[in-house]
Amino acid sequence: MKRTVLTGLVMTFIAISSMVTAQETTPAWAKETKEKKEKRMAWWTHDRFGMFIHWGLYALPARHEWVKHNEKIPDEDYQKYFEHFDPDLYDPKEWAAKAKEAGMKYVVITTKHHEGFCLFDSKYTDYKVTNTPYKKDLIKMLVDAFRAEGIRIGFYYSLIDWHHPDFTYDGLHPNGPTDPEKRKEANEKRDMKKYQQYLKDQLTELLTKYGQIDELFLDFSYPGDNGKGHLEWDSEGLLKVIRQLQPNILVDNRLDLNDTDWGWDFQTPEQFMPTEWPKVRGERVPWETCQTFSGSWGYYRDEYSWKSVRQLVVMLIETTSKGGNLLLNVGPTARGTFDARATERLEGMGKWMKLNSRSIYGCTQAPDEFPKPDNCLLTYNPQTKRLYVHVLDWPFNALHLKGFNGKIKYAQLLNDGSEIRFRPESKDENEKDVVLSLPVKQPDTEVPVIELYLE
Repeated sequence: MKRTVLTGLVMTFIAISSMVTAQETTPAWAKETKEKKEKRMAWWTHDRFGMFIHWGLYALPARHEWVKHNEKIPDEDYQKYFEHFDPDLYDPKEWAAKAKEAGMKYVVITTKHHEGFCLFDSKYTDYKVTNTPYKKDLIKMLVDAFRAEGIRIGFYYSLIDWHHPDFTYDGLHPNGPTDPEKRKEANEKRDMKKYQQYLKDQLTELLTKYGQIDELFLDFSYPGDNGKGHLEWDSEGLLKVIRQLQPNILVDNRLDLNDTDWGWDFQTPEQFMPTEWPKVRGERVPWETCQTFSGSWGYYRDEYSWKSVRQLVVMLIETTSKGGNLLLNVGPTARGTFDARATERLEGMGKWMKLNSRSIYGCTQAPDEFPKPDNCLLTYNPQTKRLYVHVLDWPFNALHLKGFNGKIKYAQLLNDGSEIRFRPESKDENEKDVVLSLPVKQPDTEVPVIELYLE
């Protein structure tokens, strides 16, 4: 993933900008009706909650997945992590069980991050897990384990590669010359055309060796004089290969094709929460926010700004309330285990989801006719016609719903199915309002949910 500064400045614009203009022509291979796209994405917009996994050589230094860049570590010094990579405690079945227990319906795993190291057995590079002391294809084991639990499979693949000899030096490369002239001279020995073919070859492997892949998270473009965008990646050619190999796959918006209607399936605000459902050219679009438990994607031993279970639950609710998906990240250790802090958060979210997942799966933003009460978030299931009131700050005895009179058939606490009585507001001027009679004590759940069966 990208650093926070890029997240805040660049991705805010890229992810949710409504100022982009569509290209006039759509390639024949990319043509798709709105109805077909909605059908292709139906599982994703229903499931809402996925697990992101950032894992690579950077788990050994354990001080940020961008450690090679941040500390300007030369290839020869970074090599020690390759030579010592041996996650002997790796048990993908345990990972899959934790994800399922947390209520996650799909997983996205880093097959290759910016460092260039591959967690799969690629025939196009020696810089791969099967050449480390571990020797086995980590991706194959993970795919089998998660699929056995009924969890859909997604792959993250970095467009960037700081190890590949043909990946040209740019402003983000950790080992390239900083002087523009020296950089230009050094790049004369590198060939991005060869690297473009490398991208196609590796993605072909990933999309043919592991069965159906449901999501592809390509990361990331940074166009400009010191960066790389769709021309450098040959994004159109790359996407054509992807669509031909996996017609039903969902692809993110980081190929620098945001000026098209066909170059992406969903927007990806990273490490921030949009203020409203993101729009492109005035229309709401599918979106997925990727978030961390702490401030790092990879395992960071000494990073302590971890979010609480409550914060994470509220994040999931708020994302759903704005029509989006939450992809929540775990950075496994170098031994192949989940950090105890991550396990604790996953268990806490699972405890909440076990009782309240009905307010997440299949849900989306509530219709405008239902205004949000103070200190609450609303989600809505259009199939069951049920509205869910997530109460962030438990009130004393009563909750007032403006404009709800005549719209509710039945109300209950979702965590235990106990009835919530309601009545019209007694004041004449508020005759359209409803009052829910609540217990004095907050229910024993991180965020109580009231389920409203609508007329």
